[in-house]
Amino acid sequence: MSPGALKLSARPPPHGGSESCLAVRDILTRVGDKWSVQVVGHLGPGPLRFGELRRAIEGISQRMLTLTLRGLERDGLVTRTVHPTVPPQVDYALTPLGETLLGPVSELSRWAVSHREQIQAARGLYDARPEPASPVAVRR
Repeated sequence: MSPGALKLSARPPPHGGSESCLAVRDILTRVGDKWSVQVVGHLGPGPLRFGELRRAIEGISQRMLTLTLRGLERDGLVTRTVHPTVPPQVDYALTPLGETLLGPVSELSRWAVSHREQIQAARGLYDARPEPASPVAVRR
């Protein structure tokens, strides 16, 4: 390893150090999972009922949708409105904060779609490589 590399790794992280890293990790954990991204994307055009969301998001279970919506609501990204009807109607919508997430989520989705083939090709090349030889312990 070069001395310059040691200097770089010894530098404190930018923008507040470990607190900043923890904040980013905390938020990315919520908005980076596949279900949250899809819920935010589907709520972008406007409020939806639970059943509408479940039908729109292929493969999500009722329990996972419930947990995802609760987490997004807890983080202030989604609102839950219960209408006094029989049976009660519940709508979910993005909050103003949640709406600010639409741009980055949409851009990430566009990037993933436009680079999917390149990533799959790179994975194929990587997976086809021979396994590296395992290091042999040197006895002294």
